[in-house]
Amino acid sequence: MAHKVHPKSFRIKETKDWSSRWLSKRNFPQVLEEDFQIREFLEKKLKEASVDKIDIERSPGKLSLIIETARPGLIIGRGGAGIEELKRQLKTIVKSVKDFHLDIREIRNPWEYASLVASWIVSQLEKRMAPRKVMKQAVSKTMANRAIKGVRVEIAGRLGGAEIARREWLAQGRLPRQTLRANVDYALKEALTRYGTIGVKVWLYKGDIFE
Repeated sequence: MAHKVHPKSFRIKETKDWSSRWLSKRNFPQVLEEDFQIREFLEKKLKEASVDKIDIERSPGKLSLIIETARPGLIIGRGGAGIEELKRQLKTIVKSVKDFHLDIREIRNPWEYASLVASWIVSQLEKRMAPRKVMKQAVSKTMANRAIKGVRVEIAGRLGGAEIARREWLAQGRLPRQTLRANVDYALKEALTRYGTIGVKVWLYKGDIFE
């Protein structure tokens, strides 16, 4: 059997970087648990904000949260009220440092990010749309971008309410999944339908990166 490796961990320090960037020798377990709590809170709080990824950077006495989203106005709120409320709620979780900074970065085209494409597929499946039709729409909308060289969409579960779970996939363009210099964006999401959980995987190939 083939050994499956996460596309991002496979390319760490080649074309990808860590989502949490810090070093702690004394209280490593506590800081790591705090990172998990921060991500879990933000994923639930900002579920409708089309968040692609959350990066955490730590330095002595300082914490920086970098949130990339397609809907920054939904997070910032009117007059910055939303971001201030978010900081107030995060203070109950962040206990290792007193000073932390929140950086909101806007995503111009959500169809260039695997996480946002997978989130759109999840939303359509939860609305009981036909799985095959949803995959075709996702692939066509993604390949309309010149930055995307190839795409693969895979869903698995009780598709359409079938008694037996199955796996279906659709691909277009090139997708070199075993090439280290290939810039492959990958995301895994879960759709909670009345028939059970449906897994959604998306790969986007954005060309090669040469140093």
